[in-house]
Amino acid sequence: MSRLTVRKTYKLFIGGAFPRSESGRSYPVTSPKGDFLANASRASRKDARDAVSAARKAFPGWSGATAYNRGQILYRIAEMLEGRRAQFADELGGARKPALETVDAAVDRLVWYAGWSDKISSVHGTANPVAGPYFNLSSPEPTGVVAVVAPADPLLGLVSVVAPVIVTGNTCVVVASEPAPLPAITLAEVLATSDLPGGVVNILTGHQAELAPWLAAHMDVNGLDLTGVADPALALRCEEEAAANLKRVQRPVTADWRADPGLRRMTRFLETKTVWHPLGV
Repeated sequence: MSRLTVRKTYKLFIGGAFPRSESGRSYPVTSPKGDFLANASRASRKDARDAVSAARKAFPGWSGATAYNRGQILYRIAEMLEGRRAQFADELGGARKPALETVDAAVDRLVWYAGWSDKISSVHGTANPVAGPYFNLSSPEPTGVVAVVAPADPLLGLVSVVAPVIVTGNTCVVVASEPAPLPAITLAEVLATSDLPGGVVNILTGHQAELAPWLAAHMDVNGLDLTGVADPALALRCEEEAAANLKRVQRPVTADWRADPGLRRMTRFLETKTVWHPLGV
């Protein structure tokens, strides 16, 4: 007997769950050749607000976890991604070998950031010299909830902007690549089975122009990464909206995602806390 193929439904990822958009909308996703692949949920402003609420709820527990534990969880994400290597390669499309190499690069990038989890404080923090009988220590702390507009690169680029945000203790709301959102939701399935607490990463699929300005204006969002915004007018609008509560903003950049990422993306969304303490007390 012939059977019907069970087609995958691509939903949002909010608070560790996979809801459909509250608006009921979707949009078609096509291959580079124009062939229909799937319908992806088209997130609304209400979905974005729900995602911010989930990220804020998750922030105290995630930022309060030990850096070593956060590193363990990122390494676990890399393990799970490695186990679904073939599936991600299929969703990336194109030639098989380059797609597999991209998945491998994303796995390696997660392992790289996992290794930095308990080292960034030592490198970025400092004991400051002062003229007085005091200790003066500066240490980095997470900013809070960060909204991320992911780049067009649907897997390696996505991992490269999300991993540095969460490894340092922030939580995030991600607007996935608009033309190629499918790997982002499959990555959400990896996150949901990788010991990552619900709400630490929330992934929205839909139109950048609808979602990015509202996340930029949201008063409970502390940082904004506009890496994936290609429209200069949209980027400028988001920066203007972000100024209302003095969000830290990462402006759009053209990046080589296979290059050494350096530390800048980790330190971009860290605050520096300085503590004075008298000597001999």
